[in-house]
Amino acid sequence: MQATPYAEINGLLENLLDQMRRILQEKLVGLYLFGSLTTDDFDHESSDIDLLAATSSDINDTESDALRAMHQEFARNNPQWEDRVDVAYLSVTALRTFRSKRSPIAVISPGEPFRMKDAGREWLLNWYVVRQSGVALFGPPAKAIIGPITREEFAQSVWDYAAGWGERTNNARDRKGQAYAVLTMCRALYLHRRGGLASKKKAALWAQKELPEWSGLIQDALAWRAAWRDPQSDQDAATRAETIRFVKHVRDRLPA
Repeated sequence: MQATPYAEINGLLENLLDQMRRILQEKLVGLYLFGSLTTDDFDHESSDIDLLAATSSDINDTESDALRAMHQEFARNNPQWEDRVDVAYLSVTALRTFRSKRSPIAVISPGEPFRMKDAGREWLLNWYVVRQSGVALFGPPAKAIIGPITREEFAQSVWDYAAGWGERTNNARDRKGQAYAVLTMCRALYLHRRGGLASKKKAALWAQKELPEWSGLIQDALAWRAAWRDPQSDQDAATRAETIRFVKHVRDRLPA
Protein backbone atom coordinates (compact mmCIF):
# COMPACT_ATOMS: atom_id res chain seq x y z
CA MET A 1 0.00 0.00 0.00
CA GLN A 2 1.44 3.37 -1.09
CA ALA A 3 -1.41 5.66 -0.10
CA THR A 4 0.85 8.23 1.59
CA PRO A 5 4.51 9.33 1.35
CA TYR A 6 5.16 7.73 4.77
CA ALA A 7 6.14 4.05 4.83
CA GLU A 8 5.27 3.72 8.53
CA ILE A 9 1.75 5.09 8.02
CA ASN A 10 1.22 2.96 4.94
CA GLY A 11 2.03 -0.06 7.09
CA LEU A 12 -0.44 1.09 9.77
CA LEU A 13 -3.16 1.58 7.16
CA GLU A 14 -2.54 -1.86 5.70
CA ASN A 15 -2.74 -3.39 9.17
CA LEU A 16 -6.00 -1.57 9.96
CA LEU A 17 -7.50 -2.67 6.65
CA ASP A 18 -6.50 -6.30 7.26
CA GLN A 19 -8.09 -6.23 10.72
CA MET A 20 -11.28 -4.61 9.44
CA ARG A 21 -11.60 -7.18 6.67
CA ARG A 22 -11.05 -9.97 9.19
CA ILE A 23 -13.88 -8.68 11.37
CA LEU A 24 -16.32 -7.41 8.75
CA GLN A 25 -15.40 -9.78 5.91
CA GLU A 26 -17.57 -9.16 2.82
CA LYS A 27 -19.53 -6.53 4.71
CA LEU A 28 -16.68 -4.03 4.22
CA VAL A 29 -17.49 -2.20 0.98
CA GLY A 30 -14.73 0.38 1.03
CA LEU A 31 -12.12 2.14 3.17
CA TYR A 32 -11.26 5.78 2.45
CA LEU A 33 -8.42 7.97 3.70
CA PHE A 34 -9.09 11.71 3.94
CA GLY A 35 -7.99 14.74 5.91
CA SER A 36 -4.45 16.05 6.28
CA LEU A 37 -2.81 12.89 4.90
CA THR A 38 -4.38 13.64 1.52
CA THR A 39 -3.37 17.32 1.57
CA ASP A 40 -0.16 19.24 2.25
CA ASP A 41 -1.07 19.82 5.91
CA PHE A 42 0.05 16.58 7.59
CA ASP A 43 2.23 16.90 10.68
CA HIS A 44 3.79 13.59 11.69
CA GLU A 45 3.87 14.60 15.35
CA SER A 46 0.33 15.92 15.77
CA SER A 47 -1.98 15.16 12.84
CA ASP A 48 -4.60 12.43 12.94
CA ILE A 49 -5.33 9.55 10.57
CA ASP A 50 -8.87 10.08 9.23
CA LEU A 51 -10.76 7.13 7.73
CA LEU A 52 -14.25 6.26 6.55
CA ALA A 53 -15.17 2.55 6.46
CA ALA A 54 -18.27 2.01 4.30
CA THR A 55 -20.25 -1.14 5.04
CA SER A 56 -23.07 -2.96 3.27
CA SER A 57 -25.29 -2.73 6.37
CA ASP A 58 -25.22 -1.24 9.88
CA ILE A 59 -22.60 -2.43 12.36
CA ASN A 60 -24.15 -4.97 14.75
CA ASP A 61 -23.30 -5.54 18.42
CA THR A 62 -20.90 -8.42 17.77
CA GLU A 63 -18.99 -6.43 15.16
CA SER A 64 -18.97 -3.37 17.41
CA ASP A 65 -17.37 -5.36 20.24
CA ALA A 66 -14.77 -6.84 17.88
CA LEU A 67 -13.91 -3.45 16.37
CA ARG A 68 -13.60 -1.88 19.83
CA ALA A 69 -11.16 -4.62 20.89
CA MET A 70 -9.24 -4.22 17.64
CA HIS A 71 -8.78 -0.48 18.14
CA GLN A 72 -7.71 -0.99 21.75
CA GLU A 73 -5.08 -3.50 20.64
CA PHE A 74 -3.94 -1.15 17.86
CA ALA A 75 -3.41 1.63 20.43
CA ARG A 76 -1.42 -0.70 22.71
CA ASN A 77 0.79 -1.82 19.82
CA ASN A 78 1.25 1.70 18.43
CA PRO A 79 1.32 4.04 21.45
CA GLN A 80 2.54 6.99 19.39
CA TRP A 81 -0.75 6.81 17.46
CA GLU A 82 -3.01 6.39 20.48
CA ASP A 83 -5.82 8.98 20.33
CA ARG A 84 -4.78 9.96 16.80
CA VAL A 85 -6.87 7.56 14.69
CA ASP A 86 -10.31 8.73 13.63
CA VAL A 87 -12.51 6.09 11.96
CA ALA A 88 -16.22 6.22 11.12
CA TYR A 89 -18.03 2.98 10.20
CA LEU A 90 -21.20 3.74 8.27
CA SER A 91 -23.42 1.84 5.83
CA VAL A 92 -23.62 2.83 2.15
CA THR A 93 -27.36 3.33 2.62
CA ALA A 94 -26.69 5.86 5.38
CA LEU A 95 -24.15 7.64 3.18
CA ARG A 96 -26.88 8.14 0.59
CA THR A 97 -29.67 9.15 2.97
CA PHE A 98 -27.87 11.23 5.61
CA ARG A 99 -29.75 14.40 4.60
CA SER A 100 -33.17 12.94 5.36
CA LYS A 101 -32.66 10.39 8.14
CA ARG A 102 -30.33 9.50 10.97
CA SER A 103 -28.51 6.18 10.97
CA PRO A 104 -26.27 4.19 13.34
CA ILE A 105 -22.57 4.98 13.06
CA ALA A 106 -19.62 3.44 14.89
CA VAL A 107 -16.89 5.96 15.64
CA ILE A 108 -13.51 6.22 17.27
CA SER A 109 -12.03 9.70 17.36
CA PRO A 110 -9.37 11.68 19.25
CA GLY A 111 -10.48 12.28 22.81
CA GLU A 112 -13.33 9.76 22.65
CA PRO A 113 -13.34 5.94 22.81
CA PHE A 114 -14.94 3.63 20.27
CA ARG A 115 -18.71 4.02 20.53
CA MET A 116 -22.00 3.66 18.69
CA LYS A 117 -24.09 6.77 18.03
CA ASP A 118 -26.31 8.09 15.27
CA ALA A 119 -25.42 10.40 12.41
CA GLY A 120 -27.28 12.62 10.01
CA ARG A 121 -26.86 15.85 8.10
CA GLU A 122 -24.25 17.23 10.53
CA TRP A 123 -21.74 14.83 8.93
CA LEU A 124 -22.08 16.50 5.51
CA LEU A 125 -18.74 18.28 6.04
CA ASN A 126 -16.92 14.97 6.37
CA TRP A 127 -18.65 13.27 3.47
CA TYR A 128 -18.00 16.26 1.19
CA VAL A 129 -14.27 16.07 1.94
CA VAL A 130 -14.21 12.28 1.48
CA ARG A 131 -16.02 12.61 -1.84
CA GLN A 132 -13.79 15.41 -3.11
CA SER A 133 -10.36 14.22 -2.03
CA GLY A 134 -10.66 10.86 -0.29
CA VAL A 135 -8.25 8.12 -1.33
CA ALA A 136 -9.74 4.64 -1.71
CA LEU A 137 -7.58 2.15 0.19
CA PHE A 138 -10.10 -0.56 -0.61
CA GLY A 139 -13.27 -0.65 -2.71
CA PRO A 140 -14.69 1.68 -5.37
CA PRO A 141 -13.99 5.42 -5.59
CA ALA A 142 -15.72 7.48 -2.90
CA LYS A 143 -17.92 9.19 -5.50
CA ALA A 144 -19.45 5.81 -6.28
CA ILE A 145 -20.94 5.50 -2.78
CA ILE A 146 -21.44 9.14 -1.73
CA GLY A 147 -23.85 11.15 -3.87
CA PRO A 148 -23.18 14.68 -5.11
CA ILE A 149 -22.92 17.43 -2.48
CA THR A 150 -23.09 21.02 -3.73
CA ARG A 151 -20.65 23.72 -2.65
CA GLU A 152 -23.64 25.68 -1.34
CA GLU A 153 -24.58 22.78 0.93
CA PHE A 154 -20.99 22.50 2.05
CA ALA A 155 -20.66 26.23 2.74
CA GLN A 156 -23.90 26.24 4.76
CA SER A 157 -22.69 23.24 6.74
CA VAL A 158 -19.41 25.02 7.53
CA TRP A 159 -21.35 28.06 8.76
CA ASP A 160 -23.62 25.89 10.92
CA TYR A 161 -20.58 24.15 12.38
CA ALA A 162 -18.77 27.42 13.04
CA ALA A 163 -21.90 28.96 14.59
CA GLY A 164 -21.98 26.20 17.17
CA TRP A 165 -18.42 26.79 18.29
CA GLY A 166 -19.35 29.48 20.80
CA GLU A 167 -20.75 26.97 23.26
CA ARG A 168 -18.23 24.23 22.45
CA THR A 169 -15.28 26.55 23.06
CA ASN A 170 -16.32 26.96 26.69
CA ASN A 171 -15.31 23.31 27.17
CA ALA A 172 -11.99 23.63 25.30
CA ARG A 173 -9.84 23.87 28.41
CA ASP A 174 -6.57 22.42 27.13
CA ARG A 175 -4.32 23.95 24.50
CA LYS A 176 -5.10 21.21 21.95
CA GLY A 177 -8.82 21.95 22.12
CA GLN A 178 -8.22 25.68 21.90
CA ALA A 179 -5.94 25.23 18.89
CA TYR A 180 -8.63 23.18 17.16
CA ALA A 181 -11.21 25.91 17.80
CA VAL A 182 -8.98 28.72 16.50
CA LEU A 183 -7.87 26.84 13.39
CA THR A 184 -11.40 25.65 12.62
CA MET A 185 -12.64 29.23 12.64
CA CYS A 186 -9.75 30.27 10.39
CA ARG A 187 -10.83 27.62 7.89
CA ALA A 188 -14.46 28.73 8.07
CA LEU A 189 -13.52 32.35 7.41
CA TYR A 190 -11.22 31.33 4.55
CA LEU A 191 -14.03 29.36 2.92
CA HIS A 192 -16.49 32.22 3.06
CA ARG A 193 -14.07 34.89 1.86
CA ARG A 194 -12.09 32.87 -0.68
CA GLY A 195 -14.64 30.26 -1.73
CA GLY A 196 -12.37 27.25 -1.24
CA LEU A 197 -11.42 24.70 1.39
CA ALA A 198 -7.94 25.19 2.85
CA SER A 199 -5.83 23.12 5.20
CA LYS A 200 -5.62 24.30 8.82
CA LYS A 201 -2.10 25.64 8.30
CA LYS A 202 -2.88 27.42 5.03
CA ALA A 203 -6.04 28.99 6.47
CA ALA A 204 -4.16 30.08 9.61
CA LEU A 205 -1.38 31.79 7.66
CA TRP A 206 -3.98 33.55 5.52
CA ALA A 207 -6.00 34.59 8.59
CA GLN A 208 -2.93 36.10 10.24
CA LYS A 209 -2.78 38.61 7.39
CA GLU A 210 -6.54 39.18 7.28
CA LEU A 211 -6.84 39.58 11.06
CA PRO A 212 -3.50 41.07 12.16
CA GLU A 213 -4.88 41.91 15.60
CA TRP A 214 -5.30 38.15 16.18
CA SER A 215 -2.03 37.10 14.56
CA GLY A 216 -0.41 36.22 17.89
CA LEU A 217 -3.22 33.91 18.99
CA ILE A 218 -3.31 32.20 15.59
CA GLN A 219 0.45 31.64 15.74
CA ASP A 220 0.04 30.24 19.25
CA ALA A 221 -2.66 27.88 17.99
CA LEU A 222 -0.30 26.48 15.36
CA ALA A 223 2.34 25.97 18.07
CA TRP A 224 -0.16 24.35 20.48
CA ARG A 225 -1.27 22.00 17.74
CA ALA A 226 2.31 20.90 17.11
CA ALA A 227 3.15 20.47 20.81
CA TRP A 228 -0.06 18.79 21.98
CA ARG A 229 1.86 16.11 23.92
CA ASP A 230 3.71 18.79 25.94
CA PRO A 231 2.64 18.42 29.61
CA GLN A 232 2.48 22.23 29.80
CA SER A 233 -0.44 22.17 27.36
CA ASP A 234 -2.99 21.85 30.15
CA GLN A 235 -5.65 24.14 31.52
CA ASP A 236 -5.04 27.81 30.89
CA ALA A 237 -7.88 30.19 31.70
CA ALA A 238 -6.19 33.19 30.07
CA THR A 239 -5.72 31.57 26.69
CA ARG A 240 -9.20 30.02 26.85
CA ALA A 241 -10.76 33.43 27.38
CA GLU A 242 -8.85 34.81 24.40
CA THR A 243 -9.86 31.81 22.30
CA ILE A 244 -13.52 32.37 23.17
CA ARG A 245 -13.22 36.02 22.12
CA PHE A 246 -11.59 35.02 18.83
CA VAL A 247 -14.29 32.46 18.02
CA LYS A 248 -17.00 35.07 18.64
CA HIS A 249 -15.09 37.66 16.58
CA VAL A 250 -14.88 35.36 13.55
CA ARG A 251 -18.38 33.96 13.95
CA ASP A 252 -19.82 37.49 13.88
CA ARG A 253 -18.08 38.07 10.54
CA LEU A 254 -19.43 34.99 8.81
CA PRO A 255 -22.45 35.58 6.56
CA ALA A 256 -25.74 34.38 7.99
